[in-house]
Amino acid sequence: MARRRRRASLSRRTAVHQRGTTTSDDLLAPGVPVDLDNCAREPIHIPGSIQRWGVFLAVTEPDLVVRHVSANVADLLGVGVDDVLGSSLDDVLGREATDPLRAHLQTWGDLRARNPLVVTAGTVDGPLEVDAVLHRVAVGQGTLLVVELEASRGPRPFSFPNTYQAVRGAVERLNRALTLPELYDVAANEVRALTGFDRVMVYRFDEQYNGEVVGEAKRDDLNSFFGLHYPASDIPPQARALYEKSWIRLIADVAYQPAPLVPGLDESTGLPLDLTYSTLRSVSPIHCEYLGNMGVAASMSISLLREGRLWGLVACHHYSGPHCPPYAVRAAAEFLGSTLSLRFVARSQEADLEAELAAAGTLERLLVAARDGDLALADALVGRTGSARPSVLDLVPAQGAVVRVERRVASTGDVPEDVAPLLAWVDAQDQELVVRTSLVAQEPELAAALPGAAGLLAVRLPDGQCVVWLRHEAVRSVDWGGDPHNKAIARLEGDAVRLSPRKSFDRWSELVRDTSEPWTEQQLRSASELRPRLLEVLLLRNRWQLATALAVQRSLLPAEIPAVPGWTIEARYEPSAGGQVGGDWYDALTLPDGRVAVVVGDVAGHGLAAAASMGQLRNTLRGYLLRGDDAATTVAWLDRVVRHTMPTEMATVVVAVLHPATGEVDIAVAGHPRPLLLAPGRRPALVDGVVERPLGVGSGSPRSAPATIEPGGALVLYSDGLVDSRQTGLRAGLARLEELFAGPLGSDVDAVMAACRDDAATDDLTLLVLRRDPV
Repeated sequence: MARRRRRASLSRRTAVHQRGTTTSDDLLAPGVPVDLDNCAREPIHIPGSIQRWGVFLAVTEPDLVVRHVSANVADLLGVGVDDVLGSSLDDVLGREATDPLRAHLQTWGDLRARNPLVVTAGTVDGPLEVDAVLHRVAVGQGTLLVVELEASRGPRPFSFPNTYQAVRGAVERLNRALTLPELYDVAANEVRALTGFDRVMVYRFDEQYNGEVVGEAKRDDLNSFFGLHYPASDIPPQARALYEKSWIRLIADVAYQPAPLVPGLDESTGLPLDLTYSTLRSVSPIHCEYLGNMGVAASMSISLLREGRLWGLVACHHYSGPHCPPYAVRAAAEFLGSTLSLRFVARSQEADLEAELAAAGTLERLLVAARDGDLALADALVGRTGSARPSVLDLVPAQGAVVRVERRVASTGDVPEDVAPLLAWVDAQDQELVVRTSLVAQEPELAAALPGAAGLLAVRLPDGQCVVWLRHEAVRSVDWGGDPHNKAIARLEGDAVRLSPRKSFDRWSELVRDTSEPWTEQQLRSASELRPRLLEVLLLRNRWQLATALAVQRSLLPAEIPAVPGWTIEARYEPSAGGQVGGDWYDALTLPDGRVAVVVGDVAGHGLAAAASMGQLRNTLRGYLLRGDDAATTVAWLDRVVRHTMPTEMATVVVAVLHPATGEVDIAVAGHPRPLLLAPGRRPALVDGVVERPLGVGSGSPRSAPATIEPGGALVLYSDGLVDSRQTGLRAGLARLEELFAGPLGSDVDAVMAACRDDAATDDLTLLVLRRDPV
């Protein structure tokens, strides 16, 4: 009576569940019609039914009382569902079967690794050997023991314990295969010989889970599927997840009618049993319809895994009718699949290692060239045509490459004449590594600006620097097993129309355009590894350039300040707080006629180039002064020199020519801050006069401003870095400088430099004070 009440309660809960209660927000409720629109949400791990070539029992432990049974139990055991539910396995199978079963449960922990257990059970045909396939399923806080029974009515070529002996030859042939195509061919032939299926295919996925048939063994009269592709939608994500957990799946008869589990819901949870690891688990009707449309009568799949992730399947098809290989045969086939997976991983790792070592060697040679201080880094990275020096195209194969580093752009291979749109687009990206394989589809505006380029790989570096590879369109012809873009047909069922699997699987060729060859994982790794190594090279080269520029700059500053009776000249120079050497310089020299010239100048930019330009200007200016030119004439000639010989440079300068006896000074300014004139008893003031435009863009007729330095007074020349920075604006900086020279610190140039120093400054600091002794 208690057993009947329990069954009635479960039946009521099953009915409630079937009226629409879902087990997950993402999955369909049981009983909801499945078509191609919603098959990706089908809860295939809890179908609530099994295939009919075996019997399913779920029992409690340790008493082995049946809590769930498949509705077809009478077909094998000759007893009805009502008589089995709530009964002990002793009553259902007989003690001859359950005694070894209990011993097996007490001996082994991992039951799935010890399947099957061969027992003799009472059946409709009398005592019969059956394969008992065991595993445990979580139910709430506990577990149930699942016992799946397969009758041993057909031939049994070997038992599970001698599986290795049966497939040892096949394993040896797999081990002798040197290439992946050989592995696929051996695996397909060996699985077919072992299982007797009409067709066996090795099916490999790409990164998006589109599949390709890479190996095949078949009956001679069947057309070949070798080389055909199948869209990822043919195997929904939840099906792929099951393949990663349960490595083999058999559909002995595609046209089978499912045998429901009774009860459909477990009494302790109100949920259906999870049949993920059930060998008899019923499969999706959509999948059976798909196979039926292909003319397949029976099917088996063996998972091929790499690091726990599904990379392919061994797909077996039978066309002449139902086909049910015994469990031990399926286990042997699964063993071959595992061996193939291991061999594939080993061979792939060997290939990956070879590619990785080759890439590492290329990267090292590329970086050696990049450390050549006599060569611009951009030129070092693109290499030279016909030279033995490597380029970035040797590291990552492509049709062209563009490099922008250290304010220089260089290219190699086939690249557009105008790369400005490309570099601007790369600057706007957020990722350090940018990958595109179809610019037409992914970046149509950029594709229009880059004719001929279909794929792009970019490594972004600080300060707008980058390395970009470009690939042409790779036109490919892909053969599909049916049109992948028309994979569904509308089918009328009563008054409803549903989407069902396609019926045509004829070879369908598609021309793929506007897409480049995909960037491989190794190529992406090489590009990623190039980035930190280039940052190291940039830092190293920056240090070299800084040291060289500083040496050049210091060598061009006057070795000693001239001694002028009645006068004191003090000068200071400091590189910016950021460590970059700029183009600042100062000079002081006594001219042949007794006049004294003092100069402060600034070349735009930083580093060695700015220091070299500064050296040219400094020596040119000295030449004009030494021939007797006044301040304005000197600036005029210097402007011409810059305009005609240094057209890309921008520089400023202030030149003051002093008559020591009188204190009269002639001052010419080209784009530079005006000097500060100091007089005893008065506030410091900027020298009046017209400031000419910077050198190279001057008017051609600069004017000078006269001034007189009184006894006890001084003339202060300085660079803009002393008064203009990120933290201090020009007006505030000038006011600060005036206050400093108006106060007691004005007599100490080092104190003035310290007071004007800014840790955020990017410009050099230069200060020159021409001071007249008091009477």
